[in-house]
This record gives sequence, C-alpha cells and structure tokens, in this order.
Amino acid sequence: MDYIRSPLIFGEVLFDCFPDGRETLGGAPFNVAWNLTAFSMEPVFVSRIGNDDLGQRIVSEMNFWNMDSRYLQIDPEKPTGRVQIQLNEGEPLFSILPDQAYDHIGLPAKKLNTPAFLYHGSLALRNDVSRGSLMHLKREHQCPVFIDVNLRPPWWKLELVHDFLPGATWLKLNEDELDQLFPGSASIEDRCRSLIETFKLQAVFVTLGKKGALAYSSDNSILRVAPQENIAVKDTVGAGDAFSSILLLGLMSGWSLNVTLKRAQEFASAVVGQRGAITKDKEFYLTFKNKWKKDDIS
Repeated sequence: MDYIRSPLIFGEVLFDCFPDGRETLGGAPFNVAWNLTAFSMEPVFVSRIGNDDLGQRIVSEMNFWNMDSRYLQIDPEKPTGRVQIQLNEGEPLFSILPDQAYDHIGLPAKKLNTPAFLYHGSLALRNDVSRGSLMHLKREHQCPVFIDVNLRPPWWKLELVHDFLPGATWLKLNEDELDQLFPGSASIEDRCRSLIETFKLQAVFVTLGKKGALAYSSDNSILRVAPQENIAVKDTVGAGDAFSSILLLGLMSGWSLNVTLKRAQEFASAVVGQRGAITKDKEFYLTFKNKWKKDDIS
C-alpha cells in the first residue's frame, strides 16, 4: 500500500503493569502507531519518555519494529509512563499514575510535513503542556483529525474533551464513554446524529463490547457489525485501539465503510485472544494483510 503522506499520531506511550508482574508496552496512541506500522502506514509518532530504563526499552522496541523514533522526546526529570492494571473477568481496570513524561510533550524539534491525518486520544489532554502542543499542531496542520476517546478517571474533564471536538473529522468512543460525555435518554443512533450535526463530523464510531460496533455517517447511514460467537478472550486490553487502527487503515486506504467496519471488528476480535494490546509476532499481522488483499482482488 502506498501513502502520499504519513499519519501523525500524538499522545502517550507507557507500560501496562499487570498483577502477574508483566510489563507490556501500551498507551492508545502508541498501540495505534505500532499497529499502523505493521500495516505499512509509516506513522510519525510524537510522544515523550523518561530518561530511564523503561524509556530505553521503548526506544529499543520501536527500533526493532522499524518505527520512526525521531519525534520521541526524552524528559530529563519526569518518568516514563506507567499504568497499573487489574483484570476483572477479563475487563481491565486502570490506575494511571500522575505527572508522567507523556504529560509534557513539547512541540517537535523538527518541522513536520503535513500529515495524512492527525490521531489523538483524550488522556494526554489532562496536562497543559501536552494539550498546548496538540492544539498548536492542529492549528499548524490543516488535515483530517481522528479523536479516539479514552476516559480514564479521574484524568478527564468534560469541557476539555468537548473543546477538542470542533474541527474533528471522525470520533470513536465506546458505549460507556458516549453515556458519560453525551448523556440522555435518546438512543445511541440519535445521539450520534446530534454529534455529527453539532460538530460537523464525517462519522462517529461506537464500540459496543460483545455486541460489536456501529458507525453513523454524515449522510445519516448506519452500519452495524457484530463479532463472531465463542471468541476466545484472554484480555480486552487494547481491543479498542486495535479497532481504531483498522478504522484509520480503511479510511486512508479507500475501503468502503462497511468493509472497514467489518475488518476493524475482525482484527479487534483477534487481539482479545492474546495477552496485551500489541504483539511482535509479524505473522499475526501478515495473516490479515494477506487475507484482506486476497478479498480486495476477488
């Protein structure tokens, strides 16, 4: 697949720390950048790590995965991000530490070319420094914007998330996040339509857990997708990020929205069958690349 411009991914990279002692790379923006790299999109990842052992591990893993690390900043004082995760029947409960290196993302030292799109989540909005850098990048680069909501109590404020919606192109969130940000008795579909009308979005994507997902487009069309039955679930960490990765891949590759939604669900369903949000198993990604290429040809 050929891309005229690289996507810009902005936000946190951190380590998910599990009860059994495992420490795995994570952070929604990093997971998306990792997945997009596996699918040959060559993203530019803008984040910040500490000058510590965990930070060195991140650089090493990015180099192994052939990710562009030129825009990965090193903070001389703040630590590399860490999140404590507890699993409750496979569902993750997050305990996010305050004042981490990714809270202090500055402007890139090197000027960026105009990206194909800008992706960001909501966690990095909790700090003035990272939030200000993101606002600057959005003003500087007039490109499509994909907002991937990740509400992690107590690190979000309703007004801050709402402030970033004007100018967005696509919005993705789960059903609980929709209820928290846009409560009311109206149906999911009616609230999606209201979001599109209010913020001039092209599409809203809502993940519904075991029920699958839906996409509501600016032409008022609604698409739904459900996962296959009896999916083996090890943990759901990173499932939403996997879903977002394929949404972006499809949007930039010119797939129909129906195909994009089905493939996003298919990929997310495979991710929950492994431990952690990402994998270094290149065959895992190659299986999907070959299958989808074959489907496109046929």
